[in-house]
Amino acid sequence: MSTPRRTLLAAPLAAALPAAGQAQPLAAQPLRQIARSRGLSFGTAVRGQVLESDPPLAALVAREADVIVPEWEGKWDALQPERGRFDFSHLRPILRFAQQNSQRVRGHALIWHIAMPAWLAPAIAEGPQQANAIMEEHITTVLRETRESIRDWDVLNEIISNPPGSDHPDPTDGDLRPTPWLAALGPSYPERALRIARSVDPTLRLTMNDYGIEADTPAAATKRARLLRVVRGLLDRRCPLDAIGIQAHLQMREPFRAEPFVAFLQELRGLGLATLVTELDVREPDILAPTIEQRDAAVADYTGQFLRAALEGGARSILTWGLTDRDSWLIREPGVLRQDGQQTRGLPYDAELRPKPMRERIAQVLAGG
Repeated sequence: MSTPRRTLLAAPLAAALPAAGQAQPLAAQPLRQIARSRGLSFGTAVRGQVLESDPPLAALVAREADVIVPEWEGKWDALQPERGRFDFSHLRPILRFAQQNSQRVRGHALIWHIAMPAWLAPAIAEGPQQANAIMEEHITTVLRETRESIRDWDVLNEIISNPPGSDHPDPTDGDLRPTPWLAALGPSYPERALRIARSVDPTLRLTMNDYGIEADTPAAATKRARLLRVVRGLLDRRCPLDAIGIQAHLQMREPFRAEPFVAFLQELRGLGLATLVTELDVREPDILAPTIEQRDAAVADYTGQFLRAALEGGARSILTWGLTDRDSWLIREPGVLRQDGQQTRGLPYDAELRPKPMRERIAQVLAGG
């Protein structure tokens, strides 16, 4: 069923932002304004139906975010549910919302092994010629449709394999994750997707987005090395690639240390690539602190350590995967739910849209504190 084409409700931007030159404490300043004052950007993932059904949350997104990314509406099963039938009705309301609130939109995601409609995997399995044609048609059609509204796309999402020690290790020693795309087209498919995207839109920022590379663990170190090998191989073949997205679905049970993560980001920057944090949220440890206040303080501290390292390494954009505990995958996806029945408090605002210490810490780091 298509999303209703009502105008998304949000507080007018002019009313949300303070007057020019008006000094305000960080708590009173929109995160987008704090970030912009230092040449940075702040944003969040959104779902069109939630924005339409929850005006207070929509107003918060309009106030806080300079960039928004459709959580589902840009994925394959939303845009091409049946072969050859493209449907942009879910995506267009988000594009209108962004235009109304002077926001930019990131696209997510052109090639992924999840959120594939039922027809896709069997179709690309029929042979490389057909798989190539399907990939080219999808990327070409989507990029032409969104050329005026989206200038940065996750062309490749989660293509790096998960090593032993990861939550979901892949059965391979190779750098590329086993997916229907790899099976259909072989290890050249990332290059093929990027070259198609560049041929359609020469000025689009082409981004490779991945997760599990932030922690100070052997598994994360191995995945960082795998990602770097894939990136160097692409660049050695003069394949177009502009940016690396660091998802940053952080898990507090994993140690974080700034030095290896900063070095990794700087290595990417040395290759000429931009880096950005694309899906920040925090999963609390299995053993919780005794009070909500202590839990929130711990989440804020962990977030602050990571964000300071990300900015030190050269990241210029910070996006959270949702703004509030009211609308978070952390409380609705079975694979990430806590086993003790507690709800993870891993986003800047709680379910009542009240700011948490995580929001305060993000503001501090964006402001340079």
